[in-house]
Amino acid sequence: QVQLVESGGGLVQPGGSLRLSCAGSIISENYCIGWFRQGPGKEREVIAFISQSGLASYFLDSMKGRFTVSRDSAKNTAYLQMANLKPADTAVYYCAAKRYLCSSDIAGYFGWGQGTQVTVSS
Repeated sequence: QVQLVESGGGLVQPGGSLRLSCAGSIISENYCIGWFRQGPGKEREVIAFISQSGLASYFLDSMKGRFTVSRDSAKNTAYLQMANLKPADTAVYYCAAKRYLCSSDIAGYFGWGQGTQVTVSS
């Protein structure tokens, strides 16, 4: 199995932007890539997923206008672009892969990395 590696997190002021990266050879293969986050004291939740064909889905109204998911097979990397960040976005962010069709069920995903911390604070 190939484990995905997340990077790009850090400390950012409210209203700022970050781009997270998810690296691994599986990105260039026929798998769905999902982005997830887990805030303090909360369950892990799905942010978005992107299919092999590039079709993206977003799961919370508060994210749809601010977060953008993409993938670049040539670079073996998927991305989560985050804009207008809010304190409520503070969490550890993860990516993972799923065989066959995309879905919001995290049980079907594998290849989880260690996550990257995003802290939004003034």
